[in-house]
Amino acid sequence: MEILDRLSEYIRCEQLCDPQDRLLLGVSGGKDSMLMAFLLWKLGYQIAIAHCNFQLRDAESDLDEQLVRQFAEERGIPFYHISFETQRYAEEQQLSIQMSARALRYQWFEELRTAHDFAAIAVAHHQQDHIETVFINLARGTGLRGLRGIAPKRDRIIRPILWMSHEEIVQTVAQYHVPYRDDQSNFSNKYTRNKVRLDILPQFRALQPQFDQVMLENIERFTDSYNLLQRLTDTIRQQLFIAAVNRTEIDKNSLLTYVKDIPLLYELFRPYHFEKNILADLANTDLSHIGSRFESDSHVIVVDRTQVFLYDKNLVPLETYELQQDDTKVHIAARTLSLSISIDTSLNLARNVAKVDFANLVFPLTVRSWSQGDRFMPLGMNASKKISDFFIQKKIPLLEKDQIPLLVNGNGEIIWVVGYQLDNRYRIKENTKKVATFVYS
Repeated sequence: MEILDRLSEYIRCEQLCDPQDRLLLGVSGGKDSMLMAFLLWKLGYQIAIAHCNFQLRDAESDLDEQLVRQFAEERGIPFYHISFETQRYAEEQQLSIQMSARALRYQWFEELRTAHDFAAIAVAHHQQDHIETVFINLARGTGLRGLRGIAPKRDRIIRPILWMSHEEIVQTVAQYHVPYRDDQSNFSNKYTRNKVRLDILPQFRALQPQFDQVMLENIERFTDSYNLLQRLTDTIRQQLFIAAVNRTEIDKNSLLTYVKDIPLLYELFRPYHFEKNILADLANTDLSHIGSRFESDSHVIVVDRTQVFLYDKNLVPLETYELQQDDTKVHIAARTLSLSISIDTSLNLARNVAKVDFANLVFPLTVRSWSQGDRFMPLGMNASKKISDFFIQKKIPLLEKDQIPLLVNGNGEIIWVVGYQLDNRYRIKENTKKVATFVYS
């Protein structure tokens, strides 16, 4: 089968795009991406080319850009280009050069895709990249998910030549006289991928001449196993996880059936970014500790009496709560505000603790989010300040403002911007006899 026919068949079988789709191609100037651009152009796809100059190879980077630009202009292909200060970005973000270039490249590609209504972004990963990625992921400990290698399609990213071997690319480039430039950095083992390509994989190929084919078959098995695991996990998750307003609810008794199976528990909660050690802690509690909290970078698990609640940290609602004098605590979404009464007038400088003069409290107290026009008197000041101005002064992001509780007295005065600032009128004074201590945890 001709190379163009094989490419068409691969695109069709993997459902990468439709013949009428407009595609944005990421083209560096190397043989892989130049061949991809050439073949898609030969097939008659509506394509545009995007080229990034990362300014890492001085004049060589400029020559890459010239080659890609000339290729596009000679064929009437729309051409977009951009230059990045990649080294500076890497230092600012504390990333490797490779990770920085990747982040900059894909962010710009997506901006172009959205602005010009392209159906997909095509990049030129091939069979060898696929195998290398498995080894890199294996070293990083990504589990079965990482052993799938590179997906032919993920979101708006497609990889039309993922099926092609390096040898096929070299032969096809020569056959069609496709222009390209070699990036000399690809021959240095300075970078992780190059170490795998230049040092590690040749040793496996020496042991097993059919190594690449064997690895591709292994990747297919890994992918099938992963997909089977996901189907089973999804079935259990659909049975256990019940969507409610601003949270997910899980019946505690039902979850107890699986709570000691840490690998399964990990798969159930993996979409919410929970690490395995956090879930092991959850399992060790047997879900018996009411109020226990377990956090990922994006979500919170809270154990209640009969249910387990799963909250998105960015969507945790801040409703209005009442706190009576005889209450010891109130649950505020995924957190708790506790109250204790004592005669301890010593200071506590922790941000999550407020000690106030009990004599000034008018119950019931209210916990709520801020409203326009709210004012309070920050500790140490005798003049009031708008809560909105206080948030600006503290440089609190807009999305976080609605999540900050205000503790409000029964007379309407704000006692505490919880976690940030006590109102001066409620501070402990020399004549304070009884102290109310609030702890936000």
